[in-house]
This record gives sequence, C-alpha cells and structure tokens, in this order.
Amino acid sequence: MKTFLRVFFLSLISIPSFAQQTDSLTFTKTKWNKANVTKKTKLYTYQFADSTLFKANQYISYLEVKSGGKAPVFYIGYDKKELIVTSDFAKKHNAIAAVNGTFFDIKNGGSVDFLKVNDTLVNQSRLDKNEKRTFHQEAALVINQQKVGIKKWDGTATWENNLKDENVMVSGPLLLLNNVTEKLDSISFNKTRHPRTALGIKPNGTVILLTVDGRQEKSAGMSLFELTKIMKWLGCTSAINLDGGGSTTLWVNAYGDNGVVNHPSDNKKWDHEGQRKVANIIYIKSKP
Repeated sequence: MKTFLRVFFLSLISIPSFAQQTDSLTFTKTKWNKANVTKKTKLYTYQFADSTLFKANQYISYLEVKSGGKAPVFYIGYDKKELIVTSDFAKKHNAIAAVNGTFFDIKNGGSVDFLKVNDTLVNQSRLDKNEKRTFHQEAALVINQQKVGIKKWDGTATWENNLKDENVMVSGPLLLLNNVTEKLDSISFNKTRHPRTALGIKPNGTVILLTVDGRQEKSAGMSLFELTKIMKWLGCTSAINLDGGGSTTLWVNAYGDNGVVNHPSDNKKWDHEGQRKVANIIYIKSKP
C-alpha cells in the first residue's frame, strides 16, 4: 500500500513537468509561416489551434531582426501628448516594421513610464499614490547607436534619470536578463491571460519583437509566466514585457491591406482593424 501511494503522489508531481515538456515540444516543432521582410529580417506567424499550446488556442507573430552587416537599426517613435495607432506612427517614420511601446495615459496621452529619446527627456515615470514604482517601472529597453539592450532597476529612486543611454524606454515586468529568469509576483496582471507584446535578445544580438493575440476565441492570450517560456524557447536570454492588452500590435510595411500582422483586440473582432491609439512605438529602419 505504501509503495502504491508513493508512486501515486510521484505521478501527480510529474504532471506539471510533463505538460511543460509537451508545450515545449509543440512550440519548438512548429512549422511557422515565414516571410522575408529584409535580408536580415524575417516575419514568423502561427495559429496554435485545438488548444494545443498551454491548453489554449494561441496566435503568435514575431519579427526576427538579425544583427551585423546591413541589418535594420532600432528607434523609438513617440508623441508627447497625442495618441496615434502603431501603423500611423510607423508610416510617419518611414519604418520597415514596428510594435507598440510602453504604458501610457489613455485619457491625456503621453507615457506614464520614463521615456528619453536622442538624449532628450520626453516623460518622467509617474509613481503610484505612495510614491512607489509600479510593476512596469523596474526595467528598461535602451538603444545606443541604434542597437538594443535591456537593463534592470537598481533599486534607487533616480535610476532611470541616471542612465547614460541615448534612448531609454522604461517598461516591464522584466522576464529574463542575461539568461536568468526573473521572479514574477503573483499579481493578477502577471497571472491572467492577456494580449502581450515583448522584446527579446538572443546571445548573438538577434532581436525578437513578439506579439501574442488575446481576448479572442482563436487566441486566449498569455500570462507573463507563459510569455517568459515562449521567449526562452525562441532562444532569448534577455526579454522585457511591453504594454499589451488592446495596445498589442505588430506592423510590417507592405504586409496585407494595412500592414498589421496580428489581430488587435480593441474592436473585439478577429481582423487587423482593431488597433488602439498609443503614445510610443519601437520601430526599425534601414541602416543610414
């Protein structure tokens, strides 16, 4: 009887790891739809149907931007007050591709997280009523000489203002840094499935710009714990969560009718028309 109970409980313990292994195999064996955007940039899309990934339907789109040579370079586009859909932001800057950026004031415009572009301060982080940082103000995407990096809050009050990087976009939560998985709090934002946008960096400098659709029958969205696994499986050793929800948009020039690759959820329809107006974007252009 003791032997039976021991085997029974061990089998229960192994169920989560088995499910994770199944998800990993499902993801890594996926035959992605691929399209060349530039010589160094490729677009990947796939519909995981029949609840095959994390026991849910999922639609994932991501852009892989390789480094070196004639690879595209990275920029931040923004408006200090006006909110603009990602596609219009991208077209305004003659971009090759773009994703939505960090969190913003949906009523009054402007980023609620620190933003510096070309060494010029655009927005300061808006702290909560207790003058504490929110969960999305403890990491930053930085761009120096058009190359992307990710940094972690050092615990000081003036951290972002002390950063010497040319371009700084505070966001979060941080998912991975230098091959270490960050510990995520068990708050609703992290645990609940939503549309997500993320940026990841591989050891060779390749950058991943990724969107996961959500709030739809064909795509449930992901928790940040699930999103972290996705970024790992794509080979990223550092990754940061950007603004998601109705803001989640991946735009690629000359893709489809309006360039929107994913299915933004603001119009509650499975199409490419439901973009939400945002305060800033991350975009790529050909090297000057």
